[in-house]
Amino acid sequence: MKLLPLAAFLLLVLTALEARPKPAALKCRTGPLDIVFVIDSSRSVRPFEFETMRRFMIDIIGNLDVGPNATRVGVIQYSSQVQNIFSLKTFFTRAEMERAINSIVPLAQGTMTGLAIQYAMNVAFTVQEGARPPHKKIPRIAIIVTDGRPQDRVSEVAAHARNAGIEIYAVGIQRADMNSLRAMASPPLEEHVFLVESFELIQQFGKQFQDKLCGVDMCMEQDHGCQHSCVSTPSSFYCECHPGYQLNVDGKTCSPIDACADGRHGCEHHCISTRGTYSCRCRAGYHLNQDKRSCTMIDYCSFGNHSCQHDCVSIPAGHRCRCRDGFMLQHDGKSCRAIDLCNGVDHGCEFKCVSSEGSFHCVCPEGQQLHADGKTCNKCGAGHVDLVMVIDGSKSVRPQNFELVKQFVNRIVDLLEVSPDGTRVGLVQYSSRVRTEFPLNKYHSAEEIKEAVMKMEYMEKGTMTGLALKHMVEHSFSELEGARPLSHNVPRIGLVFTDGRSQDDISEWAQRAKESGIVMFAVGVGKAVEEELRAIASEPVEQHFSYSADFTTMTNLVENFKLNICPEEGRGETEIRSPCECEALVQFQTNTVAILQSLTERNLLR
Repeated sequence: MKLLPLAAFLLLVLTALEARPKPAALKCRTGPLDIVFVIDSSRSVRPFEFETMRRFMIDIIGNLDVGPNATRVGVIQYSSQVQNIFSLKTFFTRAEMERAINSIVPLAQGTMTGLAIQYAMNVAFTVQEGARPPHKKIPRIAIIVTDGRPQDRVSEVAAHARNAGIEIYAVGIQRADMNSLRAMASPPLEEHVFLVESFELIQQFGKQFQDKLCGVDMCMEQDHGCQHSCVSTPSSFYCECHPGYQLNVDGKTCSPIDACADGRHGCEHHCISTRGTYSCRCRAGYHLNQDKRSCTMIDYCSFGNHSCQHDCVSIPAGHRCRCRDGFMLQHDGKSCRAIDLCNGVDHGCEFKCVSSEGSFHCVCPEGQQLHADGKTCNKCGAGHVDLVMVIDGSKSVRPQNFELVKQFVNRIVDLLEVSPDGTRVGLVQYSSRVRTEFPLNKYHSAEEIKEAVMKMEYMEKGTMTGLALKHMVEHSFSELEGARPLSHNVPRIGLVFTDGRSQDDISEWAQRAKESGIVMFAVGVGKAVEEELRAIASEPVEQHFSYSADFTTMTNLVENFKLNICPEEGRGETEIRSPCECEALVQFQTNTVAILQSLTERNLLR
């Protein structure tokens, strides 16, 4: 960036004066500049001399074309420290700048000129403080006015400032050091270094310096080709576009800014770009909300003219009628007629389905009651099962908790109809090995079983759950140890109780147990692993396993138990369980849940 040399400009002035006696004929004006005055207010500057410096700045500003899009001016003063008087973004009128300059109170200390240049480069000429971005090509000019020798180094920091694009004018008065002025100023030095003999002459110098800042209006001197507007700079120009447009790569033509292109508009449906801004628009059948971005479907049903017999449903194109459950929409699209749901759906009633308006219900033959599932009928007596409980006796259970486990087992026994022809109970304890406490055919009454449970000794070693499952399948449910033949259709139930991770693989024998027809329940406490519990449990898994640190969540082991594990009647010789045998499983589940609820209330396991 070069300014018109002083000698050439003076020659231009003389030529113009000879040709035309009126100065107004000269096409010369100040282009947009970013100017920062750096004023020495050290103790060596006497009060009346500082007043002259005020007039110097005011006179130069008075002849500048100041404004946010024209020349911007900032002022800092320095001595041993730097003080910002006003930045490039503070004022945009001469009157405001003049008031601020007249209010300056000199610092009257040392002369740290290098510090002041550093501040100008790092602060005063930043975009944050009002300097135009470099791509705008607005000249950045620092005018340093000093009367003495700097007390710090200026050469290096001034070089950094010049390399950063700042053009430095060094104005020295009276005692100023010429070598320091030359070290600060931009080249060519004859155009940027000025030494004024006294403060009285500085105002006269101001007029000469003003001419340095006056350039030819390049927008008027040549065909600039700018589509919208041309901005003149010293010895050059650049093109600008109107608001809402952006400059194309040719640097001259302009295109509308697509404000929707960056995707940050937030419009829910459509974004409409118009001259640098945008507006949101909704699809047909929707209206724009107050936030001017989101859309809500128009509620056509609220207009009250739909004539639907039951329900009106708004859709983007208008509305449609909908009937309540159990009704069918007629051809007129408005009225509804009841549906015979017993003939139209898989009702699942065991005996008979009865349709009612919009619904149906199941009924049972006389003398039989409907089960809680609302579909099957109660026609069975009390059922019985073969139950083997597999109890974790590892070291992690601890003696006091093992006593609570015994109580848990005996509470289950209390609710069972134990007899040779009724429910049979076997008990297995495991740790690093497996031990049958008593088989299914050992005891024939609840009291005998409970007594044997309380005498059971705590094994207190490892946790070989897989080995225990193998023992249960191969021995506990064998006819030799009291399990009834599969042909009798007596449900076989295995209940595994554990408090930790197994030290061996459980997957193979858990699967074999279920494949052999054993309904597996898994109850875990403490550090039991949910993945292992799920591997042990029968399908559906969620109804056959439970886990809790203190039994607080073990009150819902199985729901709709019969529907999930009991096949329907009438399957011939391939049938595994009859409905009455399923009743036995349901009864076992109900009793077990009751025990778990009681244990929860008493807070036995902690």
